[in-house]
Amino acid sequence: MKRRTFLRTATTATAGAIVIPTIVPSSVFGKSAPSNTIQLAQIGCGRIARSHDMADLFRYEHARYVAVCDLDKNRLADGKKLVEDTYNKKFGSSSAVDVKMYEDYRELLIRSDIDAVVISTPDHWHSQPAIEAALAKKDIYLQKPTSLTVTEGRLLSDIVHRQGVILQVGTQQRSDTQFRVAAELVRNGRIGKLHTVKIGLPGDPSGPVFEKMPVPSALNFDMWLGSTPEIDYTEQLVHPQKGYDRPGWLRHENYGAGMITGWGQHHYDSAAWGMDTEYTGPVSVEAVAQFPKSGSWNVHGDFMVKHEYENGITVYTSGGFPNGIRYEGTEGWIFVTRGAYRATASDPIPAGATKALDASDPKILESNIGDNEIHLYVSKEQHGNWLDCIKSRQEPISPVEIGHRACTVCLISHIAMKVPGVLKWNPKTERFIDNDLANSMLSRPQRYPYGTNFIKI
Repeated sequence: MKRRTFLRTATTATAGAIVIPTIVPSSVFGKSAPSNTIQLAQIGCGRIARSHDMADLFRYEHARYVAVCDLDKNRLADGKKLVEDTYNKKFGSSSAVDVKMYEDYRELLIRSDIDAVVISTPDHWHSQPAIEAALAKKDIYLQKPTSLTVTEGRLLSDIVHRQGVILQVGTQQRSDTQFRVAAELVRNGRIGKLHTVKIGLPGDPSGPVFEKMPVPSALNFDMWLGSTPEIDYTEQLVHPQKGYDRPGWLRHENYGAGMITGWGQHHYDSAAWGMDTEYTGPVSVEAVAQFPKSGSWNVHGDFMVKHEYENGITVYTSGGFPNGIRYEGTEGWIFVTRGAYRATASDPIPAGATKALDASDPKILESNIGDNEIHLYVSKEQHGNWLDCIKSRQEPISPVEIGHRACTVCLISHIAMKVPGVLKWNPKTERFIDNDLANSMLSRPQRYPYGTNFIKI
C-alpha cells in the first residue's frame, strides 16, 4: 500500500478490519498464553533480526512474536516461517501460532494487541519507525545506530520521553559483564585518574562499480530507499537476494556512515560508561579519513578521530588500535573487548584473538568494588532487560537519551571526516560553534513522503 493511501485510510479503518488478535489456544501455551505475555512485532527480518534479535527473544517465555514485517516479500515469508517453526518446535504443536505478515510497518502499529516492536532495519530506517512506534504507544527495541543525523536522534529521544514508552537501544555490550566491570573499575579509580581512552574500530574496504539491475519483484524498492535519494537498484547496495550475508548497504553513505556508526555506537557507548559522560559529549572533534576514490561503496576506510572532553579526557579512535576500549590512567590501564563474542557470524572480529578483559596489573582486575563505591546497572542480557523493563516500566540499561548521546559522537566524528580542522562542539545545544558547514550536516534532505520531517508529531 502506498504511503499516502495508507495515511488516508488508516484513520477511518474499523477496528475489526485492522486489529486482529492473534489466536493462540491457551491449551498450547498454558500460563504463557498471549494474554499473559508481551506480544511482539518484528520490523525488518534480515541478518541482524534472524541471527541476533529474534534468536535472543525466542528464549523468553513471557514474550511472543505475533507479527513480522519486511519490504522484501521473500524475507517476510522467511521471517514468518522462522517464528512459526521455532514456536511449533518449542511447544510441540504443528499450529502453535499463526504469525501475521505486513509489508508496511505502520499497519501493524495500529494493532492494539501488539505491545512492543523490534526494529532491525537498515540504518536509514531506524529513527522514523521508532518515532512512529512511540507515537503509537508501543515499547521499542531499536538496533543501533539510533539515528543517521543528530537532528533525528534528538527528535526521537524527545518523543520517546514525551510518550512514556520503553525504548532499549541494541548496544548490547552493556549487558556483557566485562564492559560493566571495566567501567566500574575505571569509575572507582583503580587505574588512578583517567586521562586517555583509545578505541579500536575498523574501516570498510572499497569495491568496484556495480551495474544497474532490474528491481526484484518481491522488493518494494521505493519504500526501501525511504527518505534517501532515488537511485538505480543494484543488489550490492541493498541486501543479498539469496541468504543473509552482510549486506552491501552498510558500505554506502545514503544508508549509513560506515563503521563509525555501524560499530562505533557500541564502543562510544561503553566508553562513556567508564568516563561518566553518558549524558554529555565531547567539546571538540578532529578527524582524518580515507574515502574510496572509485567504486559504488563510498563509506570511510582507515581513519583517526580525536575527541576532547570538558573533564580533561582525550579519546582517540582508529583501526590501528586493537578492537575494543583501552582506558589509560595515572596508575595503569584496562583494556576491554568482546573477545570471541559476535552478534552475527559475519561480524568483523577475529574470534578468540584477544582477552575480553585485561589490565596493566592483574591485581586491578581482582579488586573488589566496595558497598560504598560506584556500582553500575547490571543486566544479564539486553533483550531480556528490555522485556523486564516493559513489565516494570523502569528505565532499561540502554535508554534512548544515552543511545542518542553515543550515536551523536559517531555522527559528529563522521562530519569531522568531511570538514577539516578542529571542530568545537557544544553538547548542551548539540551544535558546532561558529561552523556553518558542519552545522549544515546535522540533518539530511529527505525524499517525500518518507522521513521524520513528514511525521505528524
